[in-house]
Amino acid sequence: MSEAAENAAGVTRRERLRQQLMRDVMAAAREIAAEGLEGFTLTAVARKVGVSPPALYRYYDGKKGLIQALYRDLTEELMREVREAVERQDEDDIAAQLYASTKAVLDWSVANREGFNLVFGATYPMIAGSGERIPRLISEELGGMYGRLFGRLWRQGVLTYPADEEIAPELRDQLKTYRDAITPDLPVGVVYLMITCWRQIYGVLTMAVNKHLDFAIDDIEPLFNDMFGGLIRLLGLEPPSQAR
Repeated sequence: MSEAAENAAGVTRRERLRQQLMRDVMAAAREIAAEGLEGFTLTAVARKVGVSPPALYRYYDGKKGLIQALYRDLTEELMREVREAVERQDEDDIAAQLYASTKAVLDWSVANREGFNLVFGATYPMIAGSGERIPRLISEELGGMYGRLFGRLWRQGVLTYPADEEIAPELRDQLKTYRDAITPDLPVGVVYLMITCWRQIYGVLTMAVNKHLDFAIDDIEPLFNDMFGGLIRLLGLEPPSQAR
């Protein structure tokens, strides 16, 4: 495409090159971060991409800015796969949507073990300290998606959940903080159900990613389906066919 045609299409050659550079930077950043954040610097990424560090300083505020960009890139990739999985389900079948979204998180985590460690796992505390928005990002995205599904169940009167006074005060206060940031219209008891489900899901994710019981459980899907079946019944639903 000629430069004139690119300009007519609203895409300049400079912008196309910038977009390619951003893709190359994220690919290099993932490779380096997989080896640990100690050696993760803007200079190291620039060297791997084949540009000078000043070329990247135009787009990133040093190491901190690059870490934030990497976290956003990983989160966007995960959420894109989750949303696509949900969209393939019947829009009225909330159980199937919950299964598809949770299975998508599992599949992404197993296929991207280092990405999981950055977004959810051992490397997350270092990532979280790089910017004010980072600790909330995955909760707002993934938690917000689950919150919308749980909100639909709540409005349908399907859920059985504890009243505020039935939740220990110190836990209730923390759940309110989470609720206010993620799903402000939900009762705290519904948020309690969400967290109850997530702590079990996270356990299976961690087992799958780190292969803790791989000598015996080398196929995580039956365990995942069993766990999901128990959770979905807790919500007053029947497991979808995939989880039976």
